[in-house]
Amino acid sequence: MYQLNEYSQADPMRQDQGEAHLFIAPMFHWGKWKKRMGANSSSKRPVFDEKEDVNFDHFQILRAIGKGSFGKVCIVQKRDTEKMYAMKYMNKQQCIERDEVRNVFRELEILQEIEHVFLVNLWYSFQDEEDMFMVVDLLLGGDLRYHLQQSVQFSEDAVKLYLCEMTLAMDYLQNQHIIHRDVKPDNILLDEQGHAHLTDFNIATIIKDGERATALAGTKPYMAPEIFQSFVSGGTGYAYEVDWWSLGVTIFEVLRGWRPYDIHASNSVESLMQLFSTVSVQYSPAWPKDLVSLLRKLLTVNPEHRFSSLSDMQTSPYLADVNWDAVYEKKMEAGFVPNKGRLHCDPTFELEEMILESRPLHKKKKRLAKNRSRDNSKDSQSENDYLQECLDVVQQEFMIFNLFATFTLNCEVTPPKLRILICHSHGLGKFSQYLCIFVSQSQKPEK
Repeated sequence: MYQLNEYSQADPMRQDQGEAHLFIAPMFHWGKWKKRMGANSSSKRPVFDEKEDVNFDHFQILRAIGKGSFGKVCIVQKRDTEKMYAMKYMNKQQCIERDEVRNVFRELEILQEIEHVFLVNLWYSFQDEEDMFMVVDLLLGGDLRYHLQQSVQFSEDAVKLYLCEMTLAMDYLQNQHIIHRDVKPDNILLDEQGHAHLTDFNIATIIKDGERATALAGTKPYMAPEIFQSFVSGGTGYAYEVDWWSLGVTIFEVLRGWRPYDIHASNSVESLMQLFSTVSVQYSPAWPKDLVSLLRKLLTVNPEHRFSSLSDMQTSPYLADVNWDAVYEKKMEAGFVPNKGRLHCDPTFELEEMILESRPLHKKKKRLAKNRSRDNSKDSQSENDYLQECLDVVQQEFMIFNLFATFTLNCEVTPPKLRILICHSHGLGKFSQYLCIFVSQSQKPEK
């Protein structure tokens, strides 16, 4: 599912998501539903200029699929192209009250600068009076947490592919100077073919060469020892190694069904430091020795001795047979393919949106029109001047984004023969359908 960091905070006392409520989603014929939605759509599509900023009216809301502490996620369809996305929306007032605006802005800043085959990538961002919106890749295979809760027994081969795909994603982030800080099963989404994608950059941070992070941020059971050490003793901080520890915990959990350390939100930081120094991880005797050796390298308490790069991972005998180019190109067959006839999320999200939500998304247009009319009739200032001032700042500082417009701008100032190279260097495979258009408009094919 598309979780919104309900439990991933700098506050170490928040509940960890691994203890979330267990639910069983009923069978949902997703393929038939998509076909029916297409049949019901108007034969005359609205026409929008892809170079212009998008807004809420450009999308049709289909259904809610996820929620977090200050936002929700729904499936949307762009009205002109009929392409479907996941739309994450966050209420401005709630973000201000919970001091989350900075996290939202940082996530937007990061997402606008990255694109990778194993990430959940940003397409658009926009805002209105109530909410901030991020429109991202729609992945319908569910997250690894959901499948663990459904008692899925992942094969070793399936998990090995997840390990390789996340290794490539994290290597890319490391090259972009990004620490994710929340790698866990909840934030690894599967596509319909079963390939893994890392999502949720809400508590990610950017560090420049030689810098170290110091904030106590993450989800406790997946946080590396040096994060706690830095908090307790004010040490030298931490860097990219913390994400590789989290990957080790995640792979262990997906393989075995529980985590290597019994850590909960209630554990004090001091008790965790003692735990890491006294408790030995118990590996399954059924696992291959090379797999255990690799996990030991990822779960090494001392970050200086931990595997923490693609080159480190490639030295592991367990991954010696991996064709990394084939992994990147998604040519490796996934060991677990989600049921395409089922929507892999909690069905109660849609009911809550329709019945319990005080400001449901499908009634936004009428609600905003009424609010604007009411505001225009007022001569007095807002009852809460401070809140209004904060809302004004958010309105001014929010970063609007249109990936297609960004790509089009690059093409307009780039020689035609270099455009394909640019696309490959930035991983912009999603724009392959537009490359021919740009090239054909700029020059005739060579004979």
